[in-house]
Amino acid sequence: MALKSPETIRLKPSGRAMVAVALPGTGSDADFARRAFGAAAAASGLEFVAAEPDPRGLVAGYRAALDAAAARGPVLAAGISLGAAIAVEWAAEHPGSVTAVIAALPAWTGADTTDCPAALSAAFTADRLAADGLEPVIEGMRATSPAWLADALTQSWRAQWPQLPRALREAAGYAWPDVERLGSVGVPVALVAAIDDPVHPLAVAEQWAEAIPEAALYRITLDELGADPAILGRIGFAAFD
Repeated sequence: MALKSPETIRLKPSGRAMVAVALPGTGSDADFARRAFGAAAAASGLEFVAAEPDPRGLVAGYRAALDAAAARGPVLAAGISLGAAIAVEWAAEHPGSVTAVIAALPAWTGADTTDCPAALSAAFTADRLAADGLEPVIEGMRATSPAWLADALTQSWRAQWPQLPRALREAAGYAWPDVERLGSVGVPVALVAAIDDPVHPLAVAEQWAEAIPEAALYRITLDELGADPAILGRIGFAAFD
């Protein structure tokens, strides 16, 4: 049963984690994941790993980072958007290796992503990159994005170029966990959603909170995230007793 009062209820991890692994979202990078979760992990006394996306094999690279960390000890898995989905799925598959999950900004539920804003955006951006090249697409992105997001994506997109379209197409085709898979997660999950994010709808996070057996949902705004990405780590880690 999902927990409905995160302000007063704390989740109990299945054990003591040794390593926190943070997975960035589509088109993002380890630097943003580090800014989101690194300080809170350090305050909790955990070794911290921010996975650097490999655009030649995005999902496989994230899962490999979790596997490598689990070889050193129990893992607290944290992810943003696509990274959140991979963290949750990996936790469902490795119940003995993970103690808890922080899932920030989940974007969809289920394999049919026909109407998924994040998938549509990734596919559109990949097509524009293929047609126009990197710098014109960055210029257009910067004209329509908040400054904090534009700066973060400019850095990560340039670092992943020229393989960036490949990574975006992989993300666009990713089958998000369905309700059954979410229901199989055997560790507590702290969900963090932005109430005004059209690409990662609040309704999706609410659906995840209903489906995951032990979950708490926390709400923020995009302005709060932009002002201080570490809010994801502070809220996420504070959810656990």
